[in-house]
Amino acid sequence: MTAVFDTLSEPLSRRLASGLSRLSAALRAGQWRLGEARGLTPTQAQALAVIAARGGPGRHAPRLSEVAEQLAVSRPTASDAVAALERKGLVARQPDPRDARASGLVLTGEGQAAASDAGDWPAMLLDTAADLSPAEQEMLLRLVVKMIRGLQARGAIAPARLCVTCRHFRPYAHGDALAPHHCAYVDAPFGDRHLRLDCPEQDPLPPAEAEVVWARFTSGAPGASPPN
Repeated sequence: MTAVFDTLSEPLSRRLASGLSRLSAALRAGQWRLGEARGLTPTQAQALAVIAARGGPGRHAPRLSEVAEQLAVSRPTASDAVAALERKGLVARQPDPRDARASGLVLTGEGQAAASDAGDWPAMLLDTAADLSPAEQEMLLRLVVKMIRGLQARGAIAPARLCVTCRHFRPYAHGDALAPHHCAYVDAPFGDRHLRLDCPEQDPLPPAEAEVVWARFTSGAPGASPPN
């Protein structure tokens, strides 16, 4: 009987893509609403979020080029968004210690408050994700990591600071099913539920080594570890 539905249904990958597209539409609508409350366009709100996430104490203030890369927009589009944030008093520029010719972007006090508000826009998604069981949340996180990495490999999104592409990541280095992986940066085991999507300490592996580590992670082979 299942063969009947195999012929009637759209391919599973297409239905998944359609569902994800609906989630994306809901999130964009939420972002519009919160952005409008602060007088921000979605691009300006996203730029504010990037500056907030990438900057902060002990980190280099992000440059305009980094904001453009993370938003997957052209440099002029990012420049317009940042200029608007500057005019609104939410963002300021400071000298970049890495390059005297460049400047970094930092949030003002008002910008920090606005970024906090803008950061609340996925609250509806947070509540929905919380409805999933812990095991479902862990499984979904692993799948999200795989999809982000797949988009990154296709050049569809900017490189993300994922655990699975980091030099410090040791997949399945331990026999503990709850914490099979190892982070060499903090020298501690961790599990899929701890996988990060944007780790500030991430040190990306060269492509060839990253492929080896990725294969070991997706194979789920206990005891596997990446090259030194």
